[in-house]
Amino acid sequence: MNQRLSQFSKTAGPGILFACTAIGVSHLVQSTRAGADYGLFILGFVILVTLLKYPFFEFGSRYANSTQTSIIDGYKKLGKPALWLYFLLTIASMFFVTGAVGFVTAGFFENLFGIDFLGEWTVVILFAVCVGILAIGKYNLLDSLIKIIAIVLVVSTVSAFLLTLYNGPIEPVAGFEPKDLWDVSGIFFLLALMGWMPTAVDLSSWNSLWTLERMKQTKYKPSLKETLFEFRLAYLITGILAIMFVTLGAFIFYGSGDDLPNNNSLFAHEIVTLYTQTIGDWSYLIIAASAFTVMFGTIIAVFDGYSRSLQRTVELIFTKKEEKIRTKFRTFYVIFLLLISTGSLVVIFQFGNNLKELVDFATVLSFVIAPVIAIFNFRLVTGKHLDKNHHPSLGLKILSVSGILFLIGFALIFVILKLDLFLS
Repeated sequence: MNQRLSQFSKTAGPGILFACTAIGVSHLVQSTRAGADYGLFILGFVILVTLLKYPFFEFGSRYANSTQTSIIDGYKKLGKPALWLYFLLTIASMFFVTGAVGFVTAGFFENLFGIDFLGEWTVVILFAVCVGILAIGKYNLLDSLIKIIAIVLVVSTVSAFLLTLYNGPIEPVAGFEPKDLWDVSGIFFLLALMGWMPTAVDLSSWNSLWTLERMKQTKYKPSLKETLFEFRLAYLITGILAIMFVTLGAFIFYGSGDDLPNNNSLFAHEIVTLYTQTIGDWSYLIIAASAFTVMFGTIIAVFDGYSRSLQRTVELIFTKKEEKIRTKFRTFYVIFLLLISTGSLVVIFQFGNNLKELVDFATVLSFVIAPVIAIFNFRLVTGKHLDKNHHPSLGLKILSVSGILFLIGFALIFVILKLDLFLS
């Protein structure tokens, strides 16, 4: 038993990073909004998309453990066009994704400290702190910080969830009419919700990078079974927490006749109040600190993930001699941190104080590009580029094909609806 715990402690890290990245906006914002606007009816879609997306995230960890290289290296084996396409999709989405996460984090920061006079400078200061932490500490500090954040989040969310179940849902106000999920705005929200549930598929490459970095950090090479167990446990937790957040939104807001605010600071206040209504007013400061810490962990993980993936992609595209890569591109990690923060700030300033529009745009964009990454990942772990002993099971392959068809289908629905709105 002690040996297993010791091995797990050396393996644990990448899955926890993934969970904290996922739990940020998709859970605190989108899942709560889903429950508040559509009730428990939408819970089925949350469970379905979490299940159908699972293989493509697992494949990142599977490929890294099996080949000792990142899945981005695998994209190059599919051909230079595949690597270039991944690179372009990353560039196209990273500013909006980071901007959305940063804007939400800034709201929770302002709510925690009661600061509203800084305005847009809140995000600037927040990004500067994130870049500084990662430029100095990189993975070691990130790994330690995230584990503490994860424990705080799970304990506070489970407590609020259980107390909410005990108290039961609120009584709908007189004349309450639920929103229609099947009109155009409802379908767009559903796409946005599924875009980041539990997170964007293109972030699957981060799993492989973090898995390799963890091996480098601990000097321990886990078996494939150990790597997959750690990731599956983290993924299961993200799914369970998503169900809890939808339930919290449904039990406390659905039927109240009130919409969650569009201002990031006011939205953060409502989310924290959601907890304190069930746990007690005495817990407001604790929950506010926990919520900000969760979002802060998410934005740091997003900065790290995008910088690592960009660095590796540029290395593979523009460098021919592998042995010169690390020396030549050592400073690129920091350069990409600065690039991502600058571009994301521009996006935030463009959207102004419109939280929902920015988050929905980023999440829908992620959903539209998801089928491409899903197909790439599936081809890598089921074809000649991976040892057959490490191929996924038949059941996982079937689930993968179902997931690809699901993602393509809803991406087409989005395009058709957008064209219809444009033409009309």
